[in-house]
Amino acid sequence: MRNPLEELTLEQLRRRTSMKWRAHPPDVLPLWVAEMDVNLAPTIAEALHRAVDAGDTGYPHGKGYAKAVSEFAARHWQWEEMSIGRTRVVPDVMLGVVEMLRLVTDRGDTVIVNSPVYAPFYAFVSHDGRAVVEAPLGPDGRIDLGALEDAFAQARRAAGAHGKAAYLLCNPHNPTGAVHTAAELRSVAECARRYDIRVVSDEIHAPLVFSGARFTPYLSVPGAENALALMSASKAWNLAGLKAALAIAGPESAAELRRMPEEVGHGASHLGLIAHTAAFASGDDWLDALLRGLDENRRLLGDLVTEHLPGVRLLRPQGTYLAWLDCRELGFDEAHTEGIKVVSDLAGPARWFRDRARVALSSGHVFGTGGSGHVRLNFATSRAILTDAVSRMGIALRNGGLT
Repeated sequence: MRNPLEELTLEQLRRRTSMKWRAHPPDVLPLWVAEMDVNLAPTIAEALHRAVDAGDTGYPHGKGYAKAVSEFAARHWQWEEMSIGRTRVVPDVMLGVVEMLRLVTDRGDTVIVNSPVYAPFYAFVSHDGRAVVEAPLGPDGRIDLGALEDAFAQARRAAGAHGKAAYLLCNPHNPTGAVHTAAELRSVAECARRYDIRVVSDEIHAPLVFSGARFTPYLSVPGAENALALMSASKAWNLAGLKAALAIAGPESAAELRRMPEEVGHGASHLGLIAHTAAFASGDDWLDALLRGLDENRRLLGDLVTEHLPGVRLLRPQGTYLAWLDCRELGFDEAHTEGIKVVSDLAGPARWFRDRARVALSSGHVFGTGGSGHVRLNFATSRAILTDAVSRMGIALRNGGLT
């Protein structure tokens, strides 16, 4: 199957009306928000066309989505224990995160995150009345188990003997692209049990893992039986505009998931469920071709950074299509910003590259402590666009940078 990342020209992409292609002026190359520059996988497009042609645009029903995810998990991760009976449809992953945190915490309780981490973790958790405590990643972009245990201990002291606390895990991790190993996750589960911390695992990037790494569903780890997780096809098959996600409970948290209000599931789109179900059920060949293309781009990006961006350190991702670039040696002044950040906020190197190179990247400061001086680059695009973007960044540095 042809590389999906090489099917669309820049001219075709500029006709799109989604956030990625409309948030910045037309002369800017957008390598920021997590949308891919691909067409729909053929089996997904066919499923949607059948539904539209039949006028099948009513309310969603049934367990087809959960069955497709369960069968995909068995094929790809050898996870045979996912029970369809312990699942609920939710509108999307972040709204599902909020609802699941409501099941295991109360307003005023603590939620631990590994910073730097996906910016909406801070906004959604804080807006729902929970306090965010950071457990910084290590310099390798992976979970620092010592820092995590310190955060768990802090949360437990704050909660008291009968209080509640939760850990919002990003698995694989956004923005560093770390794919947590089974051993790392077992250590997390042991620590969470020891401190009575409930785990909610965001696994939206789970299908996007490169050779040399292996995705482990958190709920498959011994000790994680009381955890909750969320999965979706939105990142791996580019379905962010077709809302649907799946909440999954471990055997010890099934009763809690059943307490989730029925109306939560009404927010998912019927067409979204059709698309996501088709992705997990029949999108393997397209996904394999995509992963080959992404891996080629991952290698290309490493070569381009070495050639054009001396002083920038690329943290090679094991999964996702997002690359974390350390630009601190370039010497950009990043103004301190207060309050909750949103993904479109720009500061430091991201603002400079947007203004001087006409390349839009995600600003590291929105990802929390440890993010300042970094940028996140989305390499799910064509080789030509990726090469042009990094070349522009290099030219801008040579012509007016601070190195």
